[in-house]
Amino acid sequence: MSAAGASDYVRALESLGFRALWIPESLGSKEAFAHASLLLGATTKLVIATGIANIWARDPVAMANGARTLVDAYPGRFLLGLGVSHAPTVQTRGQTYSRPLEYMRRYLDAMDAAPYVGPKVEVSRVLAALGPQMLRLSAERTLGAHSYFVPVEHTAVARKELGAGPLLAVEQAAVLDEDPVTARATARRHMKRYLELDNYVNNLRRLGWGDADLAEGGSDKLVDAIAAWGGTVAIKARIDEHRKRGGDHVCLQVLRADPKGSPTADIERIAKAVL
Repeated sequence: MSAAGASDYVRALESLGFRALWIPESLGSKEAFAHASLLLGATTKLVIATGIANIWARDPVAMANGARTLVDAYPGRFLLGLGVSHAPTVQTRGQTYSRPLEYMRRYLDAMDAAPYVGPKVEVSRVLAALGPQMLRLSAERTLGAHSYFVPVEHTAVARKELGAGPLLAVEQAAVLDEDPVTARATARRHMKRYLELDNYVNNLRRLGWGDADLAEGGSDKLVDAIAAWGGTVAIKARIDEHRKRGGDHVCLQVLRADPKGSPTADIERIAKAVL
């Protein structure tokens, strides 16, 4: 999506009543802080959250001061989500993926110590977290956790690890399609790449999913657990399930049969049902 198209898109989201937009950072994506700045400048109230900014993509001082710059310019409207990414992504950058939990801990220490000559501001931050140790670190050092590619049972597990206070922001894939064959096909195209990444596979195994579930884009049961599909009632019901299990905020990722097509019409229908 072009910069002009993205600006129009976020203004439309804001006008529909959405309060936050999560943006990714991966190989080939737009750079997180430049992208966030564009979207913040195009809107007046919308919170922009990085989901996530890759800690291997910049050193801790650059991460801390990039976030401080945005918080100074747009008070209360930027949330810094940080994550350790995945071994293949990090290795493609020419770096070594090793001891991600300890690396994140040291990275946060360095961020906290980063010098900055601008106005003193407090940056709200969360960690991408799936396993128990990263969840506990997110509770200790940040506002809380951002979980991704998870079934609702993980939300209950995450809340138990976090405790009652920290934020739990859960990503939920959604397919606005009531045909089980085509809806699952859309979801599987999305899921296949994630089922090739150890962090997500290991998390699902901890929850009891086995080899048969994890193969070939996921069993029907796993697809149904990861992606909410059907009409707006079904999607709202999945949001409610996360909230019942301890999720504070649910980030919807709307999937379409044509991934290059605009999701605006689907998002408008969902907005009427959930906002």
